[in-house]
Amino acid sequence: MTICVTPKKLSGSVHVPPSKSLAHRAIICASLARGKSTISNIEYSKDIQATIAAMKSLGTMIFEHEDYLEIDGTTTFLKNQCEINCFESGSTLRFMIPISLVCENSLHFIGEGRLGQRPLQVYYDIFDQQGISYLYRENVLDLYIRGRMHGDTFEIPGDVSSQFLSGLLFALPLMDEDSRIIITSPMQSIGYVDLTLQMLELYGIHVENHDYREFVIAGGQQYKPCDYRVEADFSQAAFYLVANAFNNPVYLQDLNIDSYQGDKAVIDLLKQMGCQFQRDSQGDRMIPSDLHGITIDGSQCPDIIPVMALACALSQGTSYIQNIGRLRIKECDRLQATVEVINQLGGQAKEFEDAMEIQGVPYLKGGKVSSYHDHRMAMMEAIASTVCQEDVIIDDEQCVSKSYPGFWDDFKQLGGEYHECELGS
Repeated sequence: MTICVTPKKLSGSVHVPPSKSLAHRAIICASLARGKSTISNIEYSKDIQATIAAMKSLGTMIFEHEDYLEIDGTTTFLKNQCEINCFESGSTLRFMIPISLVCENSLHFIGEGRLGQRPLQVYYDIFDQQGISYLYRENVLDLYIRGRMHGDTFEIPGDVSSQFLSGLLFALPLMDEDSRIIITSPMQSIGYVDLTLQMLELYGIHVENHDYREFVIAGGQQYKPCDYRVEADFSQAAFYLVANAFNNPVYLQDLNIDSYQGDKAVIDLLKQMGCQFQRDSQGDRMIPSDLHGITIDGSQCPDIIPVMALACALSQGTSYIQNIGRLRIKECDRLQATVEVINQLGGQAKEFEDAMEIQGVPYLKGGKVSSYHDHRMAMMEAIASTVCQEDVIIDDEQCVSKSYPGFWDDFKQLGGEYHECELGS
């Protein structure tokens, strides 16, 4: 469906959805524990549904309730042949590959969208190293694997995706042998690694972290059942915090200000641009001020770059967002898409191979943009509508279901207005 969003300020209070990153990790750890765990504050986004289905494929018993899961990992790994559909979830794919090889297994991984274009060479190199058979097609997720992983010394890059490291950290404690992971290039997205280590400790697994350059994992460990409530997602909160900076008085509920989430950086970035963070009895929000341009290193917080670029587009002066080449291998080429959308709405942005430059303007005009079938682009465009002079027309608005199925309901509850429109209008 294509929707027409009317420029209008948002106000009110919103419960920030639970962290997708932490929910993935909690579901996996609970599924690897022999016994029963409860994971509460669950939202059934498409990505989370993919991880639930993947663990069920390995034999885990998972019972789904309205907003919580009951998980019994006693029967995990009883199946030695299965198909795992990751849909469009890169986390599910990269986490599940090593997990599914804890025992001898014959696997078929499939998926949708651009997932088959996301790099997996890190795992292919490990398969070659360990004699694991695999067969795949280029640019489509159609991957066959047969074999079993064992503990070893692994050398992997730190600047492709932290998901490879997390996947290995989930699986290697269950191997008979001890393992070492050596990071061969600077570690990006350290916040996501911290989330994995935090969740592993919660479920009884210990990993030695030597300054993110080497990880030592003892084999023969056992996950222990644990009940866990998923905290609110800073990558989703970022949309409302940027909206605050645009004079949209929205109060955010349920944020953990002590969170390890890397996307919590949105608060410090907006402070650098001139805002102040306020926490009171009504909730959390940014107090707006005249925004000024800054330089952002996007290597540690790639998921908030589209909405931070929007903030830069309405700031005084020039902003630079650097070290964001990995945005090109997300649900769309987010680097190119973000620059295109800012320019189409009346801003001034330039694209470079690994960066973007944004010249601030006093307002945005509005117009027709594409969601690029990317949840984070669609939500950024919705927030952009609050500072546009004319309607913003967005295609495929339901792509938000990948991470935040209730986004448009919350947007409307906060006073946002939109209606279905013809693609040609």
